[in-house]
Amino acid sequence: MAEETQEETQEETKPVVPEFKKPLNKMTAVELKEVAMEIPGAVGVTAMLKADLLASIREYYGLEDESEKKKAVKKIKIKATVKELKGKISELKGKKLEVRKAGDSKQITIVRKRLNRLKKQVRKTAAVK
Repeated sequence: MAEETQEETQEETKPVVPEFKKPLNKMTAVELKEVAMEIPGAVGVTAMLKADLLASIREYYGLEDESEKKKAVKKIKIKATVKELKGKISELKGKKLEVRKAGDSKQITIVRKRLNRLKKQVRKTAAVK
């Protein structure tokens, strides 16, 4: 019984995560190798690539990947439907013709950029559905 409790306490004790100078993702491969050298039982550290070093360090210290958290949070917000956006595009096309007749090159550029932005929004909203 005494042996079982000692084994359980050894399994429960996790290594203390040291304070890193900067986030693991921002460290160079050389810096990661220095950190990985401190891990007991680490073999082949000098030949590992950065991705392998990150994985082994995170596994040993029980850290989660920060970039995966950020990717999961990002969502696309739909502000308008495709039909509404296409209506705005047709209005801007009419305005573009009026501005061309007036000859105002600055306004032509502004309207053209707005049209391009609306077209991109149409493609994004159509792809989401």
